[in-house]
This record gives sequence, structure tokens and C-alpha cells, in this order.
Amino acid sequence: QVQLVESGGGLVQAGDSLRLSCAASGNAFNSYTMGWFRQAPGKEREFVARITWSSGTTYYAESVKGRFTISRGNAKNTVYLQMNSLKPEDTAVYYCAASHSGRAGPQLYNYPYWGQGTQVTVSS
Repeated sequence: QVQLVESGGGLVQAGDSLRLSCAASGNAFNSYTMGWFRQAPGKEREFVARITWSSGTTYYAESVKGRFTISRGNAKNTVYLQMNSLKPEDTAVYYCAASHSGRAGPQLYNYPYWGQGTQVTVSS
């Protein structure tokens, strides 16, 4: 059974940085796509970034491009989201997700496995 556990959220000021981590267990992930999504209060969950485990190919939402970086860690089955130049509109619960497909797109339905989420709050 696939398990995803996020960590690293917190309260920061606008312009600050945070790094989120996602520890994945329960399967061999070398053929998976790993993604980060977020959900702000009163809004739908939205795609943030994704990385294909085998090749490391990345893809970002326009709203975070140039500020956020998704990467695979040296530690086995760990994915990171480095968030720089944070803005108040980045405030949300951030979720790690996994897809069996090695080339999953940004749609939520591609990702059957989800973590419990970690809160990121950016004050102005």
C-alpha cells in the first residue's frame, strides 16, 4: 500500500522560502510520477508541480514557475518542493500525490495516492 507523508509546512512572511518534503513508501516508485497540489480555503485543489521519477522531467503551474522547484531527493523515495519568493496567495494546504503513470499530466484524476497535506501560510 502506497503511503505519502508530507512535512515542512509553516507560517512565513511574504518573500520567504520553505521546503516541503514528501516521504513515499509501500512500492517501487521508479516508474511513477510524483506531484504537488494545493488547496486554498474555499477553492478547488489545484496542480502545482510534478516530476517523473525515472527521468526527472518537471512541469509547473504558471503561477509558481520560476519560484518553485520540484526535485527527487538522494534519500530513497523522497520528493521535495522548494518554494521561494512566497506570496500570500500561495497560502494553502499542500498535498503530495503519486501516479502509476510515468508521464502523468497535471489533472487530479491521474493521481490515486495522496498524502494528508501540510499547511503553508504566507503573511503579507
